[in-house]
Amino acid sequence: VQLQASGGGLVRAGGSLRLSCIASGFTLNYYGIRWFRQAPGKEREGVSCISTSGASTNYADSVKGRFTVSGDNAKNSVFLQMNSLKPEDTAVYFCAASPQTWCGGALTNTPGVTFDYWGQGTQVTVSS
Repeated sequence: VQLQASGGGLVRAGGSLRLSCIASGFTLNYYGIRWFRQAPGKEREGVSCISTSGASTNYADSVKGRFTVSGDNAKNSVFLQMNSLKPEDTAVYFCAASPQTWCGGALTNTPGVTFDYWGQGTQVTVSS
């Protein structure tokens, strides 16, 4: 049973990347999936969330309009499409599966939200 994040890399400002979060051993669609990022010396930040069956999504203000989260049940995967990347988007990105399947409210340190599975993180570096 594991959750694997991939798709990170080095890109110039204004470029795009697509991160993948693939589950094995459990059904991802039964969980709310959240993306987090952590830059060196900074606290972990909630970036995006997609609820069970993709019924709702939520984004941090810092990425709203640039990032899009989506799911593919057939692939047991969730994706984070990141466009118009900025140097301040540089961080290690993680996905996590929560039994709390909703996505409302704050994305960082959300009260009442716990996580059963975490992906290992994928590095995103945006050069200026």
